[in-house]
Amino acid sequence: MSSFDDDDVQYDRAKEIKKFDDTKLGVKGLLDSGVMKVPRFLIHLEETLQNPPSSLSSSLCLNVPVIDLKGYDDDNDDGIIRRSNIVSEIKEASSKWGFFQMVNHGVPISVMDELLNVIREFHEQPSEVKKEWYSRDHKMKVRFYCNGDLFVSKAANWRDTIAFDFQDGPLKPQDYPLICRNVVSKYMEHVSKLRENLSELLSEALGLRRDYLSSIECMKSETMVCHYYPPCPEPELTIGTSKHSDPSSLTILLQDFIGGLQVLHQDQWVDITPIHGALVANIGDFMQLITNDKFKSVEHRVLARRIGPRASAACHIYPSATHRNKQYGPIEAFTSNQSPSKYKKTSSNEYLGYYRSKGLDGNKALPYFRV
Repeated sequence: MSSFDDDDVQYDRAKEIKKFDDTKLGVKGLLDSGVMKVPRFLIHLEETLQNPPSSLSSSLCLNVPVIDLKGYDDDNDDGIIRRSNIVSEIKEASSKWGFFQMVNHGVPISVMDELLNVIREFHEQPSEVKKEWYSRDHKMKVRFYCNGDLFVSKAANWRDTIAFDFQDGPLKPQDYPLICRNVVSKYMEHVSKLRENLSELLSEALGLRRDYLSSIECMKSETMVCHYYPPCPEPELTIGTSKHSDPSSLTILLQDFIGGLQVLHQDQWVDITPIHGALVANIGDFMQLITNDKFKSVEHRVLARRIGPRASAACHIYPSATHRNKQYGPIEAFTSNQSPSKYKKTSSNEYLGYYRSKGLDGNKALPYFRV
């Protein structure tokens, strides 16, 4: 394992990452240029790459819960029982794992497969076409970039991204790169419906009325980041996505068959094995905040691999765009004299601002907002 001295005066990281960013080609561009070694700004410290020591689960076979949503909305006695069981499973998974996989969720497998193909096709376009979309401006509705925290983090990730911002509603056709216009909009139509259904199921899992999370508009808007992880020549030196938790209320993730996604559970990294046709759901920081720790936002990461490319699409669900500055705190039903609020009130804008300022540094943003 390679390591390096941060005090090495011969190494100018700022200069190196600016030179890299100016190419507007991402890590895919590095690979296309024929690099056989991972550049220094992408090399992580050894301790960030290893599995943490496990005191509880080294001998356990752990699997992220898989929840079958079939029949959750059937309007009959069997459907009522089925929904109750699904709600119980979601409650268990959200409080103990912070993650679960979903099958029979209503998003057609054909649409999911199309999206993964389009993500690969976008990132594998000729450089001059792809570069036109490169930007670090968060106000852009669609943008291509490599590492949102490139100039903040101590070590960058082996990953390129195209992001779509739907927080102010559907995008206009001309907002999209032509190659992904139809497929992305079609996928988002289905995911938006799933978001509404999950909002109800999560409300019930919290013991609240079905429309509660909808009424406070904490699961109203969406952004989607489509990640592309090229094959890595030295995966033992870098990582696809650093350890982090999501700043959203909820994230709905589509991953391909390559694998590499891991969740930190009982002090052990657990693989989230890809299931064709499944979507992964994970609780975000904002949901943990408003539920006063009833539901957990759990750290996860993506490994770099020699095989690939790996493609994924993460749809992050946030409070309504019209409530970007609305102050959210723990829901009153989850606080009392015996269980006071654990977090100070904050807005999604303030939370994201802090989250972005620190970058993916291996530490959660949520403790900063504790009372």
